[in-house]
Amino acid sequence: MLRIAQCRSLQKCSRSCWIHSRAKRRYASITNPSSGFLKVGEELHGFKLKRSEDVPELELTALLFQHVKTDAEYLHVARNDQNNVFSIGFKTNPPDATGVPHILEHTTLCGSEKYPIRDPFFKMLPRSLSNFMNAFTSSDHTTYPYATTNTQDFYNLMSVYLDATLCPLLKSNDFLQEGWRIGPQNPSLEANKADDKLVFKGVVYNEMKGSMSDASYLYYIRFREQIFPALNNSGGDPQKMTDLTYQQLKKFHADHYRPTNAKILTYGNMDVQQHLQAIGNQLESFHKTHSDTKVKLPISLDEGSQSITVRGPMDPIVDKHMQYKTSTSWLMGDTSDIVETFSLSVMSSLLLDGYGSPLYKSLIAAGLGSDWSPNTGFDTSALRGIFSIGLNGVKQADVAKVKEAIAQTFTAFHKSSFDKIKVDGVLHQLELGLKHKTAQFGINLMQRLQPGWFHGVDPFKALAWDKTVSAFKANYAKKGYLEGLIEKYLLNEPTLTFTMEPSATYGEELVKEEATRLENKIAHAVRNAGSKEKARAQFKETELALLEEQQGASNQDLSCLPTVHVKDIPRQKDKKTVCDTAFGDVKVQWREASTNGLTYFRAVNTFEYLPDSLRPLIPLFTEAIMRLGTKTMSMETLENVIKLKTGGIGASYHASRCPRGGRPCAEGLSFSGYALDSNVPAMFELLQTIILETNFEGPEAESMIRELLQSASSGAINCVAESGHSYARRFAESGLSELGQLNEEVSGLTQVRITASLAARPPSEGLEDVISKLKSIQMLAISRSDLMRVAMTCGSESTSINEANLQAFLDKLRRDKIHTLCRGPLEAERRNNTFIDLPFQVYYSAFALPTVPYAHPSSAALQILSQLLTHKHLHHEIREKGGAYGGGAYARGLGGVFGFYSYRDPNPQNTMKIVHNVGRWAVEKEWTDRDIEEAKLALFQSLDAPESVSEEGLARFLNRVDEDLEQTKREQLLDVRKSDVRDVAQEYLVEGRKMGSWAVLGPKKHWVSEEGGWDIQGLGIA
Repeated sequence: MLRIAQCRSLQKCSRSCWIHSRAKRRYASITNPSSGFLKVGEELHGFKLKRSEDVPELELTALLFQHVKTDAEYLHVARNDQNNVFSIGFKTNPPDATGVPHILEHTTLCGSEKYPIRDPFFKMLPRSLSNFMNAFTSSDHTTYPYATTNTQDFYNLMSVYLDATLCPLLKSNDFLQEGWRIGPQNPSLEANKADDKLVFKGVVYNEMKGSMSDASYLYYIRFREQIFPALNNSGGDPQKMTDLTYQQLKKFHADHYRPTNAKILTYGNMDVQQHLQAIGNQLESFHKTHSDTKVKLPISLDEGSQSITVRGPMDPIVDKHMQYKTSTSWLMGDTSDIVETFSLSVMSSLLLDGYGSPLYKSLIAAGLGSDWSPNTGFDTSALRGIFSIGLNGVKQADVAKVKEAIAQTFTAFHKSSFDKIKVDGVLHQLELGLKHKTAQFGINLMQRLQPGWFHGVDPFKALAWDKTVSAFKANYAKKGYLEGLIEKYLLNEPTLTFTMEPSATYGEELVKEEATRLENKIAHAVRNAGSKEKARAQFKETELALLEEQQGASNQDLSCLPTVHVKDIPRQKDKKTVCDTAFGDVKVQWREASTNGLTYFRAVNTFEYLPDSLRPLIPLFTEAIMRLGTKTMSMETLENVIKLKTGGIGASYHASRCPRGGRPCAEGLSFSGYALDSNVPAMFELLQTIILETNFEGPEAESMIRELLQSASSGAINCVAESGHSYARRFAESGLSELGQLNEEVSGLTQVRITASLAARPPSEGLEDVISKLKSIQMLAISRSDLMRVAMTCGSESTSINEANLQAFLDKLRRDKIHTLCRGPLEAERRNNTFIDLPFQVYYSAFALPTVPYAHPSSAALQILSQLLTHKHLHHEIREKGGAYGGGAYARGLGGVFGFYSYRDPNPQNTMKIVHNVGRWAVEKEWTDRDIEEAKLALFQSLDAPESVSEEGLARFLNRVDEDLEQTKREQLLDVRKSDVRDVAQEYLVEGRKMGSWAVLGPKKHWVSEEGGWDIQGLGIA
C-alpha cells in the first residue's frame, strides 16, 4: 500500500488507563526500568539494552535494544494494552521513479524460504485473528505492521513477516504479476483483435494509474518532485515504472532489506523477553552490512524564490473557470528539534484550523479558492520540515493573489499576536487526545514514531510528551515566541510556489503516452524476437505460464503456514454492560467504563418520514451549523469555546434498518460530542446553540453556504477516485432497498451531483430556496420526544452528575413532536446496469443483490460465503490474474445485501464475467472443513477487534442490535456448515442473481452502450 504524508493535523496520542498488574513478570507491568529486568548495557537473546525510560503521561515504558550481530535497532513499547503491535521497517530511498520500493513491498509478500507458497501474506489473512495487517511504502522507508490480541497469532505473524521481508523468494513471475508486464488483455480467450490486444498489466502498475487519476494525489506528488528532487516517487510513476527490470528489483532488496538497515518495533502487554528470543532467532543467521542512513533533503532556496507551473486534469464537476491549484511553501527547521517542531505545529494549527482561522478568512472566505490544496500544512515527515499553504478551485486571475494574501496575513500576525484563548484551545485538544482511549493506540504510535526514527530523530524525545508541552509553554510565556517563529521562517524568506493549471487534453495525452510507450516496448521485443508474430507468441506464452502458476496456487498445500483455530474464538463474547433509563419520553442508554475523566454523548433524533426535498440537503445542514454562527456569536467565537471546552461536537445523518426486518427504515440526525466530565454542561450548551440557534438569515449566510458547496464539490471527484468501489457499491445497492436509496441520496454519487449542481449555480440566481430548506431541517433537527434517544458513556463516578447535566439539557429542548410530511416508506427504484463515465485511468465496479435481514438464519451463512469467495476465488481471479488492485465479496446483514466489487480494475469486463459465474462456482465447489474454518477466522477479525471506549454499546444504540441478538448471531456464525454455504449460494447467488444490478465507474469504452443494456450517466458540469 502506498502511503503519503499527512500535513495539516497536529500529531496526537490517545491514552488508555494503566493497570498495575501483579501477575508473572511481564515487562508491561514494570514501571521502573531498574526493577530487575535488564540493566542498560546488558544482553539477552543477542540484543543489548541501550536505553530505557518511563513515559508516565502515556502510561508506557520504552526500551531501545540493538542487535549485537547486525546492529538492527529494536524499540519495545511496554503498555497495558492487549492489542499488541509488531512492525519491521527498512530505509528505502528510491533511486528513481520506477516504484521499486513499492513493487518490492508487494513482491516480498509473495513467498519466502520458510513459507514457499504463492502469496503467504494474503493466505495468512484467513488464518489469523489480527485486527490490522498491512504494508506501507512511504517516501523513504517501507514498513510491515500488524496488530492482534492473540499471543499465538502474534508469533505466527511475526515469523511470516520476518521471513517474507528478509528471505523472500522474489520469483520473476511475482515481479510480472505485481510490478508490470506486457500481455494479452484476455489471454485465456481464443485470439481475436478485440480481446487479445497487448496491454500493460500489473497490480502495482494499475494501483498507481488509479492514484494518478486522483487529482489531489497527482498535485501532491508533482509538488514533492519539485521541492524534493533528491527523493524520487517511491510509489512509482506509471510512465517510468515500465523501465524497472527484475534484476533491479532483486538488487534493491539485497541492498536495503537487511537487519542492519531495519528498525523493529513492538508494542503492548506481551512479554518482551519472548519477543527478543523470537526476533533474535530470526536475525541470528545475518551479519552486519551497509546501512542506508542517507537522509534526503529538500531543495535549497538560497538563491531565491522559485515558481513552477505544471499541467493537470480538468475536474468534471467543478466550474471550468475555477480549476487552478496553487501553493506556496517554506523550508522550516530540523524536525529533530522536537520542541520547535511541536511549536511550529501549534503555529500551523492556529493559522489554518477552523473557519475562524486567519488564513481561512483571508483565502477561502475571501473567495480566492474553494478548499485547501493537498500539501497544505506543516509536513514533518522529513528531516527538514516544510510549511505549505495553498488552494484548490482558484481562478487563473487569482493565482498571484493567493501568495499576496498569505504574505499579508503573516505580516499582520507578526505585528499583533496570537490570542491566548486560541493557544489554550489547541493545548486543550491535545490534552483530550491523550485522555481519549482508542483501540489502535499502538498502530498510531508506530506511525507517529517511524518517519522521524528513520531520519535520526530520537524516539524517546518524540515520546516525551509532557516535557515537550512544558517546554512549549515556557517558551510561549516569553512574549512574542510564536510571532518570532513567523519572523524566523515565514517573513522575507524564499519560497517555492507550485501551480497546477488545468488542461482539457490531459487525460487524452496520458492515453496517447501509454500507447506510444507500449508500442515502443513491443517494437523492442519484436527486434529481439525476430518478428512480430514471434514477439506476440512470447508475450502470450509468458502470460499463460503466469496464469498456469496462478491457477496452480489455488490448490496449494498451505500446511507450512501457521494458523490459529476457531476453537481460539470464545463462543460467548465478553459483555459490555449497559443500562437503560428514561427522561420523560427520551430513552437513555448508559455505559459505565474507565474513560480517563471523559464523558461521551450521542443522540439520535428520528424523523417521521422526512420530506424527500429535504434529505439531500442534510449533509449541507450538518456543515452549515458548524460554519454560520448565531445572531450573537460568530463561528470564530464558537470554535474557540468548542476547542476550550470539548474534544469536538458535530452532527451527521443517520439511517438504519431493523435487524429483524419487517419495519421501514428509520432516519434522522445524530449528534455527538465528548468533554472532560467538568465541561459536560458547556458541551450540552454548545450543542444546543449550534443546532437551534445557527443563523441562516444573516447577511453573510448565503455566501458562506456557497463557500461550503464549492469546497465540497472541489474535493468530490478525488474522493471518488480514492474510494470508487464504495461509491459503486452504494449506487448498486440504491435500487435494492429503502436503506440503500437513502444512503445513496445522502452520501453517494447522487449527493455528489446535487452538491456540484448547487455549487455551480450562478450568484445571480441566489440560494434562497436552499436556505429555506435548511431552516426547515433546523426546525426538525431535535426535540424532547419519543423520537429522540441518547447514549452516555462515562466513569461510574460521573454518572450522577451527568444525569443532572443531561436532564438540564433536555429541559431546554422543545417538548412537542415535530411532524413532517406524512408518507409511506420509500420504494427503492429498481436500477438497470449503470455506467458512470468518469475521467479515470482504471475502473471501479460493484454488483449488489438483495438478501435477508441481520437476524435471519441465512444471514450468518451469507457472511461466511462472502469470506470464502473473497479468499478462495475472487482475490485470485480479480487481483492476481485480472490485475486489479483489489476485489472481493461482502455481506451486509444490517443492509440486507450481498455484493461484489473491484478496485482500480483495468478490465471490468473480466470481473463481470467472473461474478456472473461465481454463484454456480460456489455451489459446485467441494468446500473443506478447513475452508469453513478460515472463513470464520477472517470474519471474526473484525467482529472481535478491540473497541475504543467511546464505541462500546453503539451497535445496540444505533442499529438496535442488542447483546442477545449479537450473541445469537455469533453462535450462528460459529455453527455455519458447508451445506449452509452451498444452500445460500444457490438461493441468493444463482436463483437470485436476476435481482441484482451493476454499477461501473470509469472511462467509457467501446463495450459500453445503451444497446448492450447500460444506463450511461455522467457527473460533469464543467
